[in-house]
Amino acid sequence: MALQEFTGSSPDVVVIGGGPAGSTVAALLADKGHDVVLIEKAQHPRFHIGESLLPMNMPLFDRLGIRTEVEAIGIAKYGAEFVSPWHDHTSHFFFGEAMDKSFPYAVHVRRAELDELLFRLAAKRGARTFEGHKVTEVDTEAGKGGDDRALVKVKAGDGTETSWRPRFVIDASGRDTLLSNQFDAKQRSRKHASAALYGHFAGAQRNPGRYEGNITLFWFDHGWFWFIPLRDGTTSVGAVASPAYFKQRKGSLTEFLMETIALAPKLAERLKDATLLEGATSTGNYAYDSKFCRGDRFMMIGDAYAFVDPMFSSGVFLAMNSAFESATAVNHWLKGEEKEAEKAFRRFEKVMKHGPKMFSWFIYRITSPAIRRIFMQPQNVWRMQEALLSILAGDLFRDTPVGPRFLGFKLVYYVSCITIMPQAFKTWAWRRKNLKESLEASGPLPVRESVSVKG
Repeated sequence: MALQEFTGSSPDVVVIGGGPAGSTVAALLADKGHDVVLIEKAQHPRFHIGESLLPMNMPLFDRLGIRTEVEAIGIAKYGAEFVSPWHDHTSHFFFGEAMDKSFPYAVHVRRAELDELLFRLAAKRGARTFEGHKVTEVDTEAGKGGDDRALVKVKAGDGTETSWRPRFVIDASGRDTLLSNQFDAKQRSRKHASAALYGHFAGAQRNPGRYEGNITLFWFDHGWFWFIPLRDGTTSVGAVASPAYFKQRKGSLTEFLMETIALAPKLAERLKDATLLEGATSTGNYAYDSKFCRGDRFMMIGDAYAFVDPMFSSGVFLAMNSAFESATAVNHWLKGEEKEAEKAFRRFEKVMKHGPKMFSWFIYRITSPAIRRIFMQPQNVWRMQEALLSILAGDLFRDTPVGPRFLGFKLVYYVSCITIMPQAFKTWAWRRKNLKESLEASGPLPVRESVSVKG
């Protein structure tokens, strides 16, 4: 079938992907009066993991004018608790104790609901939105020497093919990483690899009262679990470990999830009366980035550029924050404000690298006994605990003075490693071995099984 060109097929911007990053940037640019086309391959609402948000998400929702709507579909998260089988107590952290006390909570949400809310917002702000349409090709060189526009080819669910000729392309395709793959720029992390196996439970034991929505992290021998309460009464529970561990699976995904939960007795206790709904789900190797995040008339935002382990719930915040930064730069560029645009593009690049780098330092070491000791026995010497909470809240891009204290935290960590050198070396060697095996492993696990299991 020949490509169809039609009236209005030359917008200012085409945004690929209708998740939090894509919908946010589309809404912001459309609100500035630009002609924006937002293309999503699925139909909203659609399932997506990543239900826990950070406190610094909340001011972004304020700027979009939808904080009330987000809170209506979410449950408040005032902090996090860490549970270790090597310690006889639970360690509690509260966002209200960070360096800036102004952001004391975040929310957990069903991503299907949040993503649809953001997608519909983009339409309300004036973006032309398309669901069930898959971008098949992007040619950023199509207009060189001519009309200076890119070419974006799209195929609808009914097989209809169309083409768009935007002035600028924003790739927010998530883990599909469309442009990064097209430019052969995607690179797997050589320092970290993980996979996840998860499900949603009814009847899980939650914290009482105000802290019902707090996220819990359970360590176990092969990695860690998340425990995320949701507003509808269900709880998202997932295991994150090296792909090498998941290769040990013998039975079904659901059986393997329950076997893995049994390795964390304190989590199993909270799930003893729970029922697993709809079976288990898995996703493959996580950590990657791209060699670059922008080029001539295009940029990559959110997971389309990079993704790190979901340890600290950073995904949605980093995606939406990158959308705000990219919208500022592209707005200046479309208006022909070259000096302002170049400055904004440089800041965008800095932000895109800085966020994952900060979270990754913790994530790469989260299974080390030294990090467990620090998290399970926190000390606020020189306000280092407050700085840690600020980082975990997502306060990375303002003037909050976390940098010097983060260096102090690193020093404490390395000194701690020296004091337990045999354990630290053993853990380092184990991680190195698993990383090598993980990088050699092929393909993700099967995607989903539908089954209900009593905990």
